[in-house]
Amino acid sequence: MTRGTKKLRILVVDDHELVRRGIRGLLRARRGWTIIGEAANGREAVEKANKLKPDVAIVDISMPDLDGLQATRQIREAGPTTKVVVLTMHESDQMVRRVLEAGALGYILKSDLAMHLVNAVNDVSAGKLFLTPRVSDIVLKGFLKTRDQSDPLENSQARPTPREVEIIRLLAEGKANKKIAAELGITIRTVETHRAKIMLKLGLHSLTELIHYAIRHGIFSTPGVSE
Repeated sequence: MTRGTKKLRILVVDDHELVRRGIRGLLRARRGWTIIGEAANGREAVEKANKLKPDVAIVDISMPDLDGLQATRQIREAGPTTKVVVLTMHESDQMVRRVLEAGALGYILKSDLAMHLVNAVNDVSAGKLFLTPRVSDIVLKGFLKTRDQSDPLENSQARPTPREVEIIRLLAEGKANKKIAAELGITIRTVETHRAKIMLKLGLHSLTELIHYAIRHGIFSTPGVSE
């Protein structure tokens, strides 16, 4: 099936009708994509996601009752197959971190909505991380501002091996251990072992930190960067 023609069931969540209308206009032209529901607050979003089981939920951060971060966590916990794209006006590295830690795969500034939403939905539905070039720049500047002088790459003992770099890249792309094992021709247990050693060696504590590490060191370029 060609790009943009796969079938997708989408839930749209934003407390402003005008924004929801704009999203509908951007997505309805895509063949096979159906907006199966809308919600105006976080609590309603969780309820509809649990009931409708969308493939993708597009979720605003700032909403009444339950904010977008909490809603994203609950949506992902109740339906792990539902992928989340977050919309926000917040331009901060800290917010990007919080969004990824909540389980979202996409992060789009509302000012970039028209340009990037379709690609974001397409990519996250396939399990890929999507950050726009602007958001990627925010992440990189955040790292440059806060990085510790004892950079792991300056320490030869902490330098990842070529195989570890390959696994870091695949993990950052959002691929599961099983898929990585099949792609590299190794066992799932071997992937798990590599992953544990990588986290320990580089002093990382979560997949979000690993993704940030990969972006910072040029191991992984986010899908939004390449046009």
